[in-house]
Amino acid sequence: MTTPYDPAQNQPPAGQQPMPPTAQFPQVPAGQFPPPAPGQFPQQPGQFPPPPGAPAPAARKRPWLIPTLIGVGAFVVLCCGGSMVIGLVSGDDKKTGVSASSDIAAASPSTSAPAAVAPSTSAKPEPAKTTAAPAPAKPETFGVGDKVRGGDFEFTVNSVKCGISQVGSSYFNHKAQGTFCRVSVTAKNVTKSAHLFHADGTITAQDASGRKYEVDGEAAIYGNEDAKGFLDEINPGNSVKANVYFDVPKGTKLKTITFDAGLFTLAEDAVVTL
Repeated sequence: MTTPYDPAQNQPPAGQQPMPPTAQFPQVPAGQFPPPAPGQFPQQPGQFPPPPGAPAPAARKRPWLIPTLIGVGAFVVLCCGGSMVIGLVSGDDKKTGVSASSDIAAASPSTSAPAAVAPSTSAKPEPAKTTAAPAPAKPETFGVGDKVRGGDFEFTVNSVKCGISQVGSSYFNHKAQGTFCRVSVTAKNVTKSAHLFHADGTITAQDASGRKYEVDGEAAIYGNEDAKGFLDEINPGNSVKANVYFDVPKGTKLKTITFDAGLFTLAEDAVVTL
């Protein structure tokens, strides 16, 4: 049981000055310590405050803190500052390009040609013109009376007659196995040197079935004066007219006469259609 508060108990003895209220210590709740003085660390629970007059413990130094902060600041400056510099440089280039284009536009004369008017989309486009491929050239054909080049000579078929059974005179002659077809030809040397003309082996004939006939040399001897057309040496510009004979089956009609250009020339054979 608490005793009632008696103001006479707190009175100072006789002859002493009463203490001012400011000189008293602040009242601290139970279990707590008064706040620390400036420069001192706060007291932890279970610790006692240092005695009066004892020096305050020195603050613990951290030597790694300052270099770490400097390194972080330098990294931030390098990362952010480089991108900012690139952005500023590109911005300057864009501004320079814009100013240059504006200067060019300002320098162009005001009397520029008007812009071309876009064609109306309602008009139907013209179909693309297609050119037909040129037809292959047909080989040139030659007939009786035409001059045809064959090797070193220019040949002309003058006439053709079939159904001849015998060549020569009544004393000297040559009879056909079937019937003779006589072809009158002219050979002209169109080169710059003399060449030997021999009808036998140079001129051939073909019928409608594709059968090939050689010249009958013996009939040509009886059927030509002075054996013309056989082993004749013809000078440049000169020509020889001769008859060549083909021994063919009776009723055969010749279709073409071919003049061989020779083995030692690149010229094509000459063909005459009868």
